[in-house]
Amino acid sequence: MLRPLLFAAALAALAAPAQAADTVYRNVTLIDGTGAKPQAAMNILVRGERIEKVWADRAMAFKLAPDTQVVDATGLFVTPGLINTHEHLATPPNRPYAEAQMRRDLYGGITAVRDMADDLRQVADLARASRVREIPGPDIYFAALMAGPEFFEDPRTHAVSAGMTPGKTPWMQAIGPDTDLRLAVAMARGTGASAIKIYADLPGETVKAITAEAHRQGIPVWAHAAVFPATPAEGLDAKVDVISHVCMLAYQASDQIPRAYHRRAPVDASKFGPGDSPVVGKLYETMKANGQILDATLLIYAEMDERAAKNPAAPKGYCTGDLAYRLTDQARRAGVPVTAGTDGFSAPGDPWPSLYDELELLVGKAHFTPLEAIRAATGAAAQSIRNDADFGTIAPGQLANLAFMAKDPTADIRAFRSLTLTVKRGVAYPRADYNPQADAAARKEDF
Repeated sequence: MLRPLLFAAALAALAAPAQAADTVYRNVTLIDGTGAKPQAAMNILVRGERIEKVWADRAMAFKLAPDTQVVDATGLFVTPGLINTHEHLATPPNRPYAEAQMRRDLYGGITAVRDMADDLRQVADLARASRVREIPGPDIYFAALMAGPEFFEDPRTHAVSAGMTPGKTPWMQAIGPDTDLRLAVAMARGTGASAIKIYADLPGETVKAITAEAHRQGIPVWAHAAVFPATPAEGLDAKVDVISHVCMLAYQASDQIPRAYHRRAPVDASKFGPGDSPVVGKLYETMKANGQILDATLLIYAEMDERAAKNPAAPKGYCTGDLAYRLTDQARRAGVPVTAGTDGFSAPGDPWPSLYDELELLVGKAHFTPLEAIRAATGAAAQSIRNDADFGTIAPGQLANLAFMAKDPTADIRAFRSLTLTVKRGVAYPRADYNPQADAAARKEDF
């Protein structure tokens, strides 16, 4: 028990901070995250954590509070804060590394990330620390993982379960025929997870049962596009909410689906001609009908190609970048919502986050317009987390998550590299305050 004086001090420390003065970002070109065309000469009024008003001078006249801070954004372009829909911040846990990645994300305009299963003991603390501004970083929405028992031979599962038995932790559970799914889902929810991630080595009927129970308990399901032996079609028919890794959809065209995640052959490229795939097209029809979202992760396929080019004798990746780009383009044209997730980080010495590379691949390789790519990292990405009522677009009532650039990203998606300011929950993080060299050593992947 705390002594009375210490308790009073603790309460004072936890008291809500005084309300900051309103801030107006004046005369900015607005790219609102809905896919609409940019609007010039717009103003954004931020009150506390949220956007109070968005208006053009010619359309509205009203008095601002006397202490309102006015930021002249003339010549700048603003998008909603960016969202990376596929990161791993704690496999294995390494706090300095994770904090360095989070700083680079935030000072690169990223105000939210979807963490796709890690050691949630650390991730939950990182999420709390970022949320209460103990450390600079995006808000984190994280998943608790479920997979078949065979998957827990993977050394990564041991790294994220240190001190406990792999497969028997609330954040990473082995699911077998005798698992009490009601309890398993409740345990996953108890970690504070935003969703359950279905990863590998589960049959279709189990994927369906997990998803049904998760939805009954009010938590969404994020899944690999193929769970092995569950096919992509079985996962979609189970009504999972978001699927990751576009090339895994290509396994639907295989003569036989691989039986396990770690024993999968590459997709059969001979099944795919120069045009659209009718097999994958049927999957996209299902996704559109179900309102399901695709987390394409193009960057990992580009990196597979790069590794293969450097070392032709090395084992090949399961899919080529070319096929990944074509399938993502097909999803776009089919009307399937696509998000921008990387499943990795840029090189330690790179001052910018890997999400920029993903956006550039969407535009340069998958034929997205810059506006479509921006939506993939804003409005559509927020939908994948089920937080589109709170962020992902620039509108009254939304969180004041904003990214300001000196150049127009709708003209050239590379303009994100001209970012000058991030605003997260109403707090400004000028790019000039960020020292990428100071973080580079912490981001070395030497653990």
